[in-house]
Amino acid sequence: MRFLLILILLLMHTNPALPHFLKGEHLLLHYRLREPLRPGKGKPPVIILLHGVGGNEDNLFTYANRLPEESLVIAARAPFTLQPGAYAWFHVHFEAGTPVINAEEAEKSRIILVQFINQVLEKYDADPERVFLLGFSQGAIMSYSLALSRPEKVKGILALSGRVLPEIKPVMAAGTKLQRLHVFIGHGTADAVLPISYARAAKALTEQHGIQLNYHEYPVGHETVQEEWADIAAWLKGLL
Repeated sequence: MRFLLILILLLMHTNPALPHFLKGEHLLLHYRLREPLRPGKGKPPVIILLHGVGGNEDNLFTYANRLPEESLVIAARAPFTLQPGAYAWFHVHFEAGTPVINAEEAEKSRIILVQFINQVLEKYDADPERVFLLGFSQGAIMSYSLALSRPEKVKGILALSGRVLPEIKPVMAAGTKLQRLHVFIGHGTADAVLPISYARAAKALTEQHGIQLNYHEYPVGHETVQEEWADIAAWLKGLL
């Protein structure tokens, strides 16, 4: 036993990433937590909030109490720092109105999110059959990327004002696996950052693969509105 303890300590010293998986005390991403306000039966469902580019874990956490009371709500901070208090899932710039992304960073964030979900489930003894991602803008992009490539990790996603990356299509799961997914899409018809055409393309893609879809358009720009949050709460309540 003493030898095993020494070996673990040596491994932790030489590999700083290892404690995340050995000890389970720290997670891969910074986050804010709202514990269930009203415990339900069995393990709690999990709703993970993913902010947009330049934001942080506080942005969507302000809406945490609009979400089902029996759920564990976690607002995650993206791994790439743009400046103090501003983070991203990947760097992006716009050329002639078209977003150009750092695909390597987007893939790293997708892998990190898979591991983060595993860590959340272990640390909080949450229900692996009721995991939801709720993302805005770039957070919605990451929600699409994870769900379409690893549908077994989530029950559903809520993609607000986002788009599906072309880069994710080669690694999409088989159609039969995708059909278990539930997807809520909400988008502003006057969105000048990510136009409504992206939401309509995502709608067509999900329908093509038999994904269970709840689709909404709102007469606003690149933002969320009260009506949308009411629709979100009702959709989640129906699934939980």
